[in-house]
Amino acid sequence: MLFWLLALLILCGFLWNYKGLLKISDIDDKYVFITGCDSGFGNLAAKTFDKKGFHVFAACLTESGLAALKAETSERLHAVLLDVTDPETVKRTAQWVKNQVGEKGLWGLINNAGILGVLAPTDWLTVDDFREPIEVNFFGLICVTLNMLPLVKKARGRIINVSSVGGRLAFCGGGYIPSKYAVEGFNDSLRLDMKAFGVHVSCIEPGMFKTGLSDPAESTRKKLSIWKQLSPDVKKQYGEDYIAKCVDKLKITQTFMNRDLSPVVACMEHALTSLFPKTRYTVGKDAKIYWIPLSHMPAVLQDFLLSKQRVELDNPKAV
Repeated sequence: MLFWLLALLILCGFLWNYKGLLKISDIDDKYVFITGCDSGFGNLAAKTFDKKGFHVFAACLTESGLAALKAETSERLHAVLLDVTDPETVKRTAQWVKNQVGEKGLWGLINNAGILGVLAPTDWLTVDDFREPIEVNFFGLICVTLNMLPLVKKARGRIINVSSVGGRLAFCGGGYIPSKYAVEGFNDSLRLDMKAFGVHVSCIEPGMFKTGLSDPAESTRKKLSIWKQLSPDVKKQYGEDYIAKCVDKLKITQTFMNRDLSPVVACMEHALTSLFPKTRYTVGKDAKIYWIPLSHMPAVLQDFLLSKQRVELDNPKAV
């Protein structure tokens, strides 16, 4: 009896893995739109899917990013300037894409554009510090999705939203974490809404990857700028050497960051080309072994472990 149960489990595992290997056909006849292609995941995805034969629309924020991408890709790839926070520009871009794809529609929409914003203790920040990453990471994503959605529905295609382990576990202050939590919620509601139309919606949750977003020098500069404006009372609570300690912690964190971005792009490819794409893709050993398991643990354990990674305050009682 035990033997047959074990055989059944092995067979189920084989069939589950085999299902994930089944791919779509006619890649060279399909169109994909990717945001945030200046650097990082979006840049590598645009180059990768261009080489594989997709017709890629790569949205860049800057002229320099657009020029660099065009220089490294084929004539099949169309690079376009796009600020996802500008509704009129997004609307015009969607109309342009519609004219390009015609009756075929848009097979893939990859919402990748995002910024970190200011990562600092909550009581250092203003509403505007929170608003900036939320405008880009969440409302920008919604704006692009709503404008491209009719084209994706026509193709019965795929929508891929790039979130973060920060959408499952809050490990720092600032607007980045709330924006990614919001992306997770939007992704789930969109997935349910699109099932009837045959549109698959997937969410990618990368761990700590070294991309254009994670610039330690820029992060330190922002913290120093805010620090200068803090009241003496708050500075006393955190300690005059708090920024220096943060820099040391950041250097340690940087050494453990994933430098190979290809696993994230591989998940994008699976979500685009598999007959049975996954609902969620957790990417990176740190995400699979630490961040996501920790997100399911009791809050008291989360707080204990995350507090160990933070800089200790000099005098938190000096309020």
